Amino acid sequence: MARGTLIGSRIRERRIAQGMRQADLARAAGISASYLNLIEHNRRRIGGKLLVDIAALLDTEAALLAEGAGAALIAGLREAAGAAPDAGAEIDRVDEFTGRFPGWARLLAETRARVTALERTVETLTDRMTHDPHLATSLHEMLTTVTAIRSTAAILAEPGEIAPEWQARFHRNINEDSARLAETSRALVAYLESDGEAVSETGSPQEEVQAAWDAVGHHVPALEEGAEPAEALAEMGADLSAGARSVLHVELARYAADAAALPMDRLAAYVDRLGPDPVLLADDLGADVAVVMRRLAAMPSDRLAEPVGLVTCDASGVLGYRKPLPAFPMPRVGAGCPLWPLYRALARPFVVVSDLVRPAAGDGTLFCAEALALPIATPLRDRDPVLQAQMLIRPGSLQTGAAAAVEDVGSACRVCPREACRARREPSILAGAARGAPVF
Repeated sequence: MARGTLIGSRIRERRIAQGMRQADLARAAGISASYLNLIEHNRRRIGGKLLVDIAALLDTEAALLAEGAGAALIAGLREAAGAAPDAGAEIDRVDEFTGRFPGWARLLAETRARVTALERTVETLTDRMTHDPHLATSLHEMLTTVTAIRSTAAILAEPGEIAPEWQARFHRNINEDSARLAETSRALVAYLESDGEAVSETGSPQEEVQAAWDAVGHHVPALEEGAEPAEALAEMGADLSAGARSVLHVELARYAADAAALPMDRLAAYVDRLGPDPVLLADDLGADVAVVMRRLAAMPSDRLAEPVGLVTCDASGVLGYRKPLPAFPMPRVGAGCPLWPLYRALARPFVVVSDLVRPAAGDGTLFCAEALALPIATPLRDRDPVLQAQMLIRPGSLQTGAAAAVEDVGSACRVCPREACRARREPSILAGAARGAPVF
């Protein structure tokens, strides 16, 4: 991302002000929704004809998007002040400051934008270092090879005579280890610079798919109307890697099957009467609870009184599809909180496991979390089923929740602020939790 650029933020503000959906603007501009999502989050540069076309679609001048207006600058300063509440910034005088010192105002806003971008890059790299098995294996292999070369070189450097045949063997070992180290290094660099970027904004196929779903609001109108998954993939996955396209195609195929089994208009009529309770809805509709959960997560935001979230995992516990909620954070990669009912459901297939949960890092909002695990393949003789669990998250209360007790949960141990937790598996990087000893 170019230093200090806020063009994407201005495009997003203008689009929202006009009530235009991201997918509609992307389609009119001739780009994919996922690519526009990256632009609006300042992760891709934009200029030239594309900027002019988008400005025309938004009924504004390209110069205003490129150079910015006072409103965008003030919004950037307010965001910077909100990120450092202890600094005592006079937020009520931000308009005066911007008018009197526009240069300093731009500098502060651009510095805040750059800090945010760097924090996002560090977070992405940390996730990759922690959870990417290919990267971990490559680094381990490099360290092992370097150690072998160092040991062989130390033997050759020791005083005293070495038999010629042993000397030749040591030289051959160094040559072979050096060649292997060079090959591993080249492969690692190629992997990190895939798609021509030194640091990928998404970092893994799962994160690319997550960005694609976020760009369309987890709702695909074409599939609702009976289109083939390949058609939706061509639009949503135009800028994705081959691995991400493969993952997305499987999820789109399931979406299409769910849409055919339970049309959105039919579900919406029952939701208006019964609310978003998946068990009650499934009973009245005569549908599978799992399908109802996924269809609730696919409903447009204007069709639900309050948004719902959804997350899936396989039998290993690693998260797959994720539709997070602002007050219910989920990890970008890897596994989630062990206290989520999502994981208990794996031990109780075909049973809806419900809990009333409160995110530890949230604002105290209570959520009703309901999970269900089902086999994902045809049963085989003398073979245990392969299970996949999914969890629907919806705002709840002690009166409407499915469970009486409240369970405090996190997103993942690494970033959970709870100092004492019976399920903690590693210390937290957050200051508050880092002071407390892990509880097992």
